[in-house]
Amino acid sequence: MAVVVVWVVEGTWPACVDAARAHAPEDAEIVLLHVTGHDVADAAHGAFAGLLGRGHPERDPGTRVEHLAAASAESLLHAAAERLGRPCTRTGRTGRVEREVVAATDGAELLVLARDGDRSRLGPHSLGSASRFVVDHAACPLLLVWPEPAPDLTTMPPPPPHQG
Repeated sequence: MAVVVVWVVEGTWPACVDAARAHAPEDAEIVLLHVTGHDVADAAHGAFAGLLGRGHPERDPGTRVEHLAAASAESLLHAAAERLGRPCTRTGRTGRVEREVVAATDGAELLVLARDGDRSRLGPHSLGSASRFVVDHAACPLLLVWPEPAPDLTTMPPPPPHQG
């Protein structure tokens, strides 16, 4: 059975889910994937430890940030599953986002992701650094979608000067 991974990210996930509905085989196993970066909670943990010491772990705001991030991820995955409208697996991971996404594609037949950079014009800047890493390293085919209608062809960067 084919496995299709759909990378669910705040703001762009509807386009990814719609693309999976349109392009994934009917018998495919669809995995909705959300990755929470560890950096925000780590920063809160570090700030707390640096400013107030380590003597009161119950006051550490990093723990609260982790709980909020998990609740937000679950809510997003739930909304994505409802929009998909067919059986799927919901998976949440935490870590370096780009590496977690690439790891989640191990054995997949397809990864659906959205452009997350400058979406006002065509070109390489329409991919953020995490998406660029995933495009460069995923070991499966990709379906890269625009989260809104693509910009006009006139926004394409000019070709590089001729190097004779």
